[in-house]
Amino acid sequence: MRSSRAQRRLSDSYRFPGFQPRQTVTGVFGAPRAPSSPARSALKKTLCGTCGRRHRSFYDRTIRRVRDLSCGGMRIFLEIELRRVACRSCRAVKRERLDFLAENPRYTKRFAFYVGKRCRSATIKEIAEELALEWHTVKELEKQYMREQLRRAGRPGPQIIGIDEVSIRKGHTYRITVSDLERRRPIWFGGKDRSEASMDEFFAWLGAKKSAGIRLVVMDMWKAFRNSTERHAPQASILFDKFHVLRHLGDALDKVRKAEYARLFGKDRRFIKGQKYTLLARRENLTLEGKKSLKLLLAANKRLNTAYVLKESFGQLWSYNREGWARRFFENWRASLKWQRLKPFERFAAMIERHWTGIAAYCQPENKVALGFVEGLNNKIRVIQRRAYGLRDEEYLRLKILTTMLPPL
Repeated sequence: MRSSRAQRRLSDSYRFPGFQPRQTVTGVFGAPRAPSSPARSALKKTLCGTCGRRHRSFYDRTIRRVRDLSCGGMRIFLEIELRRVACRSCRAVKRERLDFLAENPRYTKRFAFYVGKRCRSATIKEIAEELALEWHTVKELEKQYMREQLRRAGRPGPQIIGIDEVSIRKGHTYRITVSDLERRRPIWFGGKDRSEASMDEFFAWLGAKKSAGIRLVVMDMWKAFRNSTERHAPQASILFDKFHVLRHLGDALDKVRKAEYARLFGKDRRFIKGQKYTLLARRENLTLEGKKSLKLLLAANKRLNTAYVLKESFGQLWSYNREGWARRFFENWRASLKWQRLKPFERFAAMIERHWTGIAAYCQPENKVALGFVEGLNNKIRVIQRRAYGLRDEEYLRLKILTTMLPPL
């Protein structure tokens, strides 16, 4: 009784639309294969795999072995009758469409999705070894899984987007990533560089109607991004990313460090040498040893101490809720540069003045968005690139980036 019930449940697991299990052949426990005998097609009509047209007859048929989900430590293979039709619409002989098969018809769709889900937490190499598959097969099955994720997620109509560039090769080869900051996921990856024409590709993909719904755009101070946004979404406010602004400030501090190292001689240099990270890192991120080194460095060099205090205090600019207050803070901060002989900081202040509107936009209550998401996404992309041992397939990288924040199927 129990045996027949278990057999019935096992049979139901392999009942696909249009097919009836004829017989199940079991092997020795732990054997690499447990094939089922051919399933007889119950369909009266056959669909063209290209256009979907229904056909009452078929051109020919063959028996194909298809890999399915493993069961009890055994690999499961299904043997099914696969037909071809002489399609009058396509004017060619085409393989029939079976919705339970993957794009690679030698695997079921549920097996392909299992592979794709496993690849979210493991490398292609690890999954290939675990499932006894070829490396390229695992990658193609994962790509199908990710395409299905994107299809189900749809094309959103974002109101707040973040724009950033990603380096994909050594040198100056860039691609643009656009994220929906409300849904907290990337929605577009592309372009040939970080030019205005590449940015135009995103708005062409999004469409004029959805571009008109964008309320706020977060970006760095790159002119090409700004020009494209102002042309395609003129109603949107532009907000310059805090982390990119602070990166310029960090560069100014590092230039002061280098100038001081070049100016000093002998033992005065030893406090500065090798302390770039100590100066640029946030104080709370330093180790106990790093904090001691920072204290010695700032005590030994007055100019570096002044530059460090100015750098640490500037972050207060983003805490104000009114532009007037933020402006007063910036004017006081810039006035404190007088007589300090810190040329890199003076150039930084001039840059802030030129881009003030986009920086002060954060003071508006409706523009208080989480600015760390785009930077966090860049860190995830770098992890993806390291796990992939560099760029081999840009389409694969694109799918990886666009699905990294999507829930599993």
